[in-house]
Amino acid sequence: MIGKIMTAAIVLTGIVVAISVYYLQVYHYYDEVTLEASEVALIPQGDGAPRRIDARDIKAIDANSSPIRFRACFTTDLTPSEARATFTPVDAQPLNAPRWFDCFDADAIGAALADGRGATFLSQKNVAYGADRIVAILDDGRGFIWHQLNNCGEKAYDGTPVGEACPPREEFE
Repeated sequence: MIGKIMTAAIVLTGIVVAISVYYLQVYHYYDEVTLEASEVALIPQGDGAPRRIDARDIKAIDANSSPIRFRACFTTDLTPSEARATFTPVDAQPLNAPRWFDCFDADAIGAALADGRGATFLSQKNVAYGADRIVAILDDGRGFIWHQLNNCGEKAYDGTPVGEACPPREEFE
């Protein structure tokens, strides 16, 4: 009898822990944030100060637990071809967002980018240490923003020495 009680206690504890971890990762750490239209900007080709682009109907979420948890959706009149002529393109793939943030479907965005129905651009370098802000613009006028690890971030988080090309971490604290 004691064995059955112990087994049930272990199983119940495992279920409670699993549900708690799921809730914390998918809901608890995320907050809806306000992103002003003036913050939606792209870096012109040849570097320079980011230039604001037309953006409206902005929805954004972020979490302070990781520099790459930021996601945003917006609409714009700027087309990918117009943006390619002016702004710095990057090769980037969208990162998954929580299911409840339904305007950001990483698989659909990635498929549109792979099919040539959109393009990705650099918005801000080192928005957090080792993470760049990426903007994707699709042919249908939808835009998406996420943070992605850059070379310095990938090295810093996998334990490889970052070297002199990366900015000091102290600048971001």
